[in-house]
Amino acid sequence: MRLIIGYPPGGSADITARLMGQWLSERLGQSVIVESRPGAATNIATEAVVRAPADGYTLLLVAPANAINATLYDKLNFNFLHDIAPVAGIIRFPNVVVVNPSLPIKTIPELIAYAKANPGKLNMASSGNGSTIHMSGELFKMLTGINMVHVPYRGGAPALTDLIAGQVHVMFDNIPTSAEHIKAGKLRGLAVTSMARSEVLPDLPTVADFLPGYEASAWYGLGVPKSTPDEIIDKVNKAVNAILADPKSQARFAELGASLLPGSPADFGKLLADETEKWGKVVKFSGAKPD
Repeated sequence: MRLIIGYPPGGSADITARLMGQWLSERLGQSVIVESRPGAATNIATEAVVRAPADGYTLLLVAPANAINATLYDKLNFNFLHDIAPVAGIIRFPNVVVVNPSLPIKTIPELIAYAKANPGKLNMASSGNGSTIHMSGELFKMLTGINMVHVPYRGGAPALTDLIAGQVHVMFDNIPTSAEHIKAGKLRGLAVTSMARSEVLPDLPTVADFLPGYEASAWYGLGVPKSTPDEIIDKVNKAVNAILADPKSQARFAELGASLLPGSPADFGKLLADETEKWGKVVKFSGAKPD
């Protein structure tokens, strides 16, 4: 079996895919090879799975980029919700709002007040146009009416480097990459973007505590080509749910600051449809275009 991901090695998608590949191999008695096909904001990887035989031997690590790209790109060679069949959700984890410590901002209300008093003066870094980090910030701008200037980078690492150096001011970063910098005092964490607090940063409130209705999180799941037989989808779904019920894997995902997404293929399909609709509105509001 091949598990194809649309990201380079080393990030949260790669970590998630390699863990799932190992555990699926143990459950299914089948070797699972993780294949990284970065480029075009995961569209290259997605199209490879859309075009693959529908025999259960090619899986896609589905991510928020798939939901965002449906609106971000005017023309794609596939319709994600139509051409990929949902198999199972895996995990969800929030982002964290971080600022450079030199700013006189310690809370979300202070961030909103500062941005309103200084329109266009705050630079908001992201890992690229249409990324979950970018869209988390645009949703915040949409709900508060503030003006922050988006500065896209080619990946989260260079954006974080410039944020720590004070070249940019604020970022809605993934928790796994910012947590250590927050604990070391190199960045100031204001709040997490999920509906509940994070066990990794338990002292931080949620954005929704101050901005009701705000929620933004990254998530991963599995998909297959649309005509894959139901019995194959159900078999992989049962294996994923068994993995999510295993204390060993629960502990490993908790270390990443992730919550679990067990459920049926239909449950994951609903999440995909809801996220595609939600982020479609944010993409249109932001006027974002692909890099």
